[in-house]
Amino acid sequence: MHITVFPAAQIHTMDPGRPHASAVAVADGRIVSTGTIKSMQPWLRRNTYEIDDRYADKIIFPGFIDPHTHLRYSGVYMGLNYVGPIDSASPTGLRKGLPTRDAVRNQLRSLVSEHDDSSKPLTAWGYDPASQEGHLDRDMLDAISDTIPLWVVAYAPHIVYVNSPMLKLIGVDEDSIGHGLGRYPDGRLNGWFVETEAIARATRPVADSVYADDSGSQAIERMGAVAQRAGLTTTADLGWGFSESFEKEWADHRSAIDNDKFPLRILMIPFEARLTRDFGDEAINYLAGKRLEGDDRLNTHGIKYVNDGSYPSMTLVMNQPGYLDDDTAHTGEIPWENMVDRMRPFWKAGIQIHSHANGDRTVDMTLDTLAALQLEHPRFDHRFTIEHYCLSNPSQAKRLAALGGLASVNIYFVHYRAQLHSDRGFGPDRSEATARLGSLERAGVTFALHSDFNLVVTPLSPLTAAWCAVNRLAADGSTVMAPGERISVDRALRAMTIDAAHVLNRDDRLGSIEVGKYADFTVLDDDPYEVNVQELNRISVHDTVLEGIPVTK
Repeated sequence: MHITVFPAAQIHTMDPGRPHASAVAVADGRIVSTGTIKSMQPWLRRNTYEIDDRYADKIIFPGFIDPHTHLRYSGVYMGLNYVGPIDSASPTGLRKGLPTRDAVRNQLRSLVSEHDDSSKPLTAWGYDPASQEGHLDRDMLDAISDTIPLWVVAYAPHIVYVNSPMLKLIGVDEDSIGHGLGRYPDGRLNGWFVETEAIARATRPVADSVYADDSGSQAIERMGAVAQRAGLTTTADLGWGFSESFEKEWADHRSAIDNDKFPLRILMIPFEARLTRDFGDEAINYLAGKRLEGDDRLNTHGIKYVNDGSYPSMTLVMNQPGYLDDDTAHTGEIPWENMVDRMRPFWKAGIQIHSHANGDRTVDMTLDTLAALQLEHPRFDHRFTIEHYCLSNPSQAKRLAALGGLASVNIYFVHYRAQLHSDRGFGPDRSEATARLGSLERAGVTFALHSDFNLVVTPLSPLTAAWCAVNRLAADGSTVMAPGERISVDRALRAMTIDAAHVLNRDDRLGSIEVGKYADFTVLDDDPYEVNVQELNRISVHDTVLEGIPVTK
């Protein structure tokens, strides 16, 4: 065995028994020892070794983990015409954001003027109804063009907006029925397609252009580089099966992973509605086969249910008093009264369930479902995880703890969106208390922080997530949003290392720098435990290490 030793200014192991070290020894992709060069001499005397001092003045952490991303899905959308509110990266460079709905309409008019084939839809991505002054609809888009089909997907892709020519291409009319098919108050189709079943219906006529043959693998490679620059070494894709066939999406990820330069591990979490539709009673056997086919760089994990809409798209489901203005809430395709029946086979098979629940009413339903499953077929260490957990109350955190559940939380919304939704959508009380991490901690719930990148209008930056969690500063830079929901620096860093690994049921091999685990590290220029807490988001990621091999950024 040949050992490589990486000395550092400080190593934070996230092992509470041995929290600090000044060197870590690795061999064959695994951690051999942590401590000091002196303490690991029993290993070094018995084996050949080298000292790699490239990180001697840096800070080493376990590799950061984002347990909820959509690299392939979002990378594909980045290739479309952009109409979002913030500056966004693209394959051809940075694209400027559009601040208002009028600016979006003007941009669409400009694109229409250059569009010379009326039989081919014009596609765009990135619309944000909260920050761009409200939703688009069929009549607005018809005013831009009533001859060229227009197809606009929201930044958080829970809504597709289309015009009348596009409705015709999709094949729906005023007599059509279906979950997520939007209508005006007078019953006319309003050009909205909401949630996955309806979006899939709306996407069929543009699928060949949106999902070109090589777009998937290219998107993964492109977004993998973005993730690595943010310090990530592991992510989980919470939308396997959203866009194309399970096998096509798996093959695209396999192709990317097999590139020696690809810097990530990826876990594929299947979308239950599509999995059940495609495989029926064989769904569990299909997943078992893919687990055998996978490895520690790419594998399947758990199952995902989408049970309401989106925080930024304002389609989540809330308890009373509900929305400030029009109620735009939307559930997933599975009727809530059928949720126990749909989850039961996976629950009984021992498969970890991830339940998308943004609104507090959806959290209630999810907790009721978990309670019913536990009563019917008790399980220990089931790690049932509520995804997003945006709007909640302290009693729900206590109930989640009592039921043995976990949470994977999008904390970025506190800074980037909560003030915005105080007057648009949710009201001041719920908006201020978005992402109640303090309540989860007091209740004893293990939780992770995630980005949902790039399907929400926030960045991919674990250190920014930590900054949001610790400070809870609003977008105005001065207002502290629900100060009692702040958490410590240590808890925030655990939520993107060892606790994130726990949420993904990989804490036996990832998430801390301990003997026998994979040698995945994130290398920082400064120590998050030593800087002013308001400077956490300014710490630079110097490098990542995957299986003991430094990744060149």
